[in-house]
Amino acid sequence: MPKPLLNSCCLCQSTRNGSVMSGILAIVLSIITIVVIFTTRVHFKTIIFDFIPNDIVKIILVINLCMTILISLLMIIGALKRNHFLMVPWVVLGIMIAIGLLISVIYTGIVFFIDGYVLTGVLWLIFGLIVCAIMTYCWCVVYSEYANLSEENERGRYNKQPYRR
Repeated sequence: MPKPLLNSCCLCQSTRNGSVMSGILAIVLSIITIVVIFTTRVHFKTIIFDFIPNDIVKIILVINLCMTILISLLMIIGALKRNHFLMVPWVVLGIMIAIGLLISVIYTGIVFFIDGYVLTGVLWLIFGLIVCAIMTYCWCVVYSEYANLSEENERGRYNKQPYRR
């Protein structure tokens, strides 16, 4: 049985409210990224498969962002309906995104250093690691709510502890 990592979100909100806020944040950032992809001339490339054309990389990225929106909607519904099964995809996706983000930030920072852009590399690492820490905290909040709901579901409806203020 999973154990909750946190008891509250931002020291004042419940993990349920924090989970909903994390889902809304993921949806908003995904929509903003999709808009940026289609309205700017940014060249995207992958780390390993750098021979893939830029348009294909954009399509793959947009599909991934649409799946993030869908999974975030499922997580919000799961948090509101107190159904931990709907939160599982977001819990798995969230930790994978946090690890991928960390690898991407470190790799891109090193590339900036190698190319001679030291200030850009330092700023990229500082802000990238801050974003990675925020993403990991959001994941911890959602995981804690998932663990709480999983524990409630395991105990059964009539064996739940009373709500204490």
